[in-house]
Parts: sequence; structure tokens; C-alpha cells
Amino acid sequence: MAKDNGFKYYRYDPSLAAAALFTTIFLLTSLLHIFQLIRARTWYFTPLVIGCVMEGIGYVGRILSSHQSPNWALGPYILQSIFLLVAPALFAASIYMILGRIIIAINGEKFSLIKKKWLTKVFVTGDVLSFLVLSSGAGLLAGGNSSNSTLGQDVILAGLFIQIIAFGIFIYVAILFHRRMLAHPTYESTQQNMPWQRHLYVLYFVSLLIMVRSVVRVVEYIQGNAGYILSHEVFLYIFDGTLMFVAVAVFNIVHPSGLLPGRKGQNEEHVPMEPILIGSGGK
Repeated sequence: MAKDNGFKYYRYDPSLAAAALFTTIFLLTSLLHIFQLIRARTWYFTPLVIGCVMEGIGYVGRILSSHQSPNWALGPYILQSIFLLVAPALFAASIYMILGRIIIAINGEKFSLIKKKWLTKVFVTGDVLSFLVLSSGAGLLAGGNSSNSTLGQDVILAGLFIQIIAFGIFIYVAILFHRRMLAHPTYESTQQNMPWQRHLYVLYFVSLLIMVRSVVRVVEYIQGNAGYILSHEVFLYIFDGTLMFVAVAVFNIVHPSGLLPGRKGQNEEHVPMEPILIGSGGK
């Protein structure tokens, strides 16, 4: 549906097959994450589970839009636009909390640039800010009129830059902590049932995926509604859908329950439980 100043909800006919595929795979990983969260009681991983569900709902919006070409309704467009844009911010929140648990699990707080007490608060606060800014920008963009579209793109860019900066600082803090721990290992970090390095490498990998996705999104919104990236659906599925699915699926394999079960009332200084699923045992 064309709007004033040439704004269009889509500059292609959304693919039903691609949207259905990604709805299905995000539904499957969501169900597995819910099972893992309940079984291991890793309640701190709830934001990632919610993010997975939001991704699936976002692609449901694209399924609905695929049946409406070329007269797309506003509702499904808003659904896919907002949910796919903000879901990775919830993945980021879980990543920040995992690093805090790694630090506590191996008694390495003295080697962290930011104390565990403040680590999660600082990064999650930045993440919440990014989430709110992105949500506001997507809401403005969905309006489709001249002034709101331009403002919405600018607001989204601000939210993405907040996310990129926060991730950059987070990766630096994590790498610095990792190097200090290798130079001065604690007793806890040397135990065979404490796969802390494996979990750190997973955090690096997932952070890189989210960073790449965010950079591509920045370029997308700098180009604008008529830009090359927004005009070609394949970019959404390669640099957003695929990257984000790999990011959350990795945690199905290397689940953080291998560090701490997250059981309510548990003392985080206790020895962690044995990993629940494959991929969590060993460094």
C-alpha cells in the first residue's frame, strides 16, 4: 500500500514459504527453550525465550502479509516490523546475565572490569533503553506518513547504535575478563565440571551474530524505505532471520544450565549442577 512520499509497507511480495519456514523453526526452538528453562529452572534465561516467541510471531505477521499483496493491511506489517526489530534486544539481555553467572561460578569477580553486582544492571539497563527506543521507532515507522517515517527511521537508528555500543563494551569486558582468568586461574575455573570457557566462546559467537545483524540493520535504515536492502527480502532472511535463529539454537545445544541451574533461593557460590543437555560438558 503506497503512502505519501513514496513510503511502502513492502517493496516486494513477501514470501509465504520463507515466512512459514522461519515461523516453524522459531516455534521449535522456543518450545525446546521453554522445556530447558523449566527443567533446569534457569529463570534468568526467560528474556531469550520471550525473544524467540516474538521472532515467531513476527514471521506470522509476514505470513499474513503474504496473502494480502499488493494491498497490505497495517496490522500484520506492524506485527512483523516491531517484533523482528526488538526481539534481539531480549537475546542480548540473557547474554549479559550469563556472563555475570560465569564470573560468579568460577569465583572470578576480582578479574572483571565491572563488578558482578553492577555488570548485569549496567548492560541490561542499556539493553532496556535500546528495546524501548527501537519499539518507539518501529511504531512511528509503521504509521507510514512522511514525518513519522523519517522520525521513526532516526529513532530506530539511535536504538541500533545504543545496542552496538553496548555490545562493543560488553565484548571488551568479556575478553578482558577471559584473559585475566587464563593468566590467574582460580580453583573453580580448573574443575572438569566447570565448562566456563565453552560458555564464553558461545557468548562471543552469539554477540558477533547480533552485532552483524545490527550493523546491517543500521545500513538498512540509513538507506531508507526505498533503499536496496529494504527492497530485497533476501537480506531480512539472511542477515536477520538466519543469524538470529543460529544465535538462539546454539543455546539449545550449549545451554547455560551447565553453569548454574538458576534455582530460586540457590546460593550462586555452590558447585553447579551437571549439564542437562549435550554440549555443556567440558571446556
